[in-house]
Amino acid sequence: FPPPLFLPYLPLNPFCFWSLKPFRNQITYLKPTLSARPGPVLTPGGNMTLWCRVSIPAARFILYKVGEAHPVQIQESSEEGAEFFFERVTPSHGGSYSCCYQTHASYYAWSQPSDSLEVWVTDMLPKPWLVAVPSPVVVAGRNVSLRCQGPLGGMSFALYRVGFPGPLQYLSSAQPWADFPLQDSMAPGTYSCYYHTPFAPYILSERSDPLIITWSGSTPQDYTIGNLIRMGLAGLVLLTLGVLLFLDWHRWRGCQERP
Repeated sequence: FPPPLFLPYLPLNPFCFWSLKPFRNQITYLKPTLSARPGPVLTPGGNMTLWCRVSIPAARFILYKVGEAHPVQIQESSEEGAEFFFERVTPSHGGSYSCCYQTHASYYAWSQPSDSLEVWVTDMLPKPWLVAVPSPVVVAGRNVSLRCQGPLGGMSFALYRVGFPGPLQYLSSAQPWADFPLQDSMAPGTYSCYYHTPFAPYILSERSDPLIITWSGSTPQDYTIGNLIRMGLAGLVLLTLGVLLFLDWHRWRGCQERP
């Protein structure tokens, strides 16, 4: 029978990659992957499954949470993965998780940990921040992008502009941010954004703080108004000249008709 798992040693090294005694032929393990079902963001009261997978048969899986000395769950398995089930989750279940495994080849050596997985249990996601790239001051002829950024990847993002009833643009991104391109002539205005989970029930974030985009120096509107003023002045001058010519012509004709 394989020797039992030496649990008292686990809190001393919660990062999985350890051995109780040296091996002459150290085994190199593949890094496992950790994912969440239905997703890493869910509301309190829902059920969640964390799935630790590896492409080789494993004998035992351990799930860790950052900040906790002891393993969250331990599972015996001969499959290529283990499912860690959580029922009626609360905000205390949120945090950063990782997993590791050992094979039948050695019950003393563990794999390196998986990449950490951030789990959120909340009714509302944190407020994103909105920045302009390259600058909130737009130069005529150059476009600007607005980046809405939050703490999580795989979200859906929406951009709003004051004066418009609905979203100005809508994007889904695998990254923790989304870039919204704006044309220079349409850029000036006040913007905000938010993000939400891509699956139902949707969990929304707070709206970002407003971001004001302005023009550098004269704007196309300034040029338009200037042109209208100049055209108006030119029209007034022409009208004045026309009136003067009419009056002069009328005076000259009056002189010609006198006996």
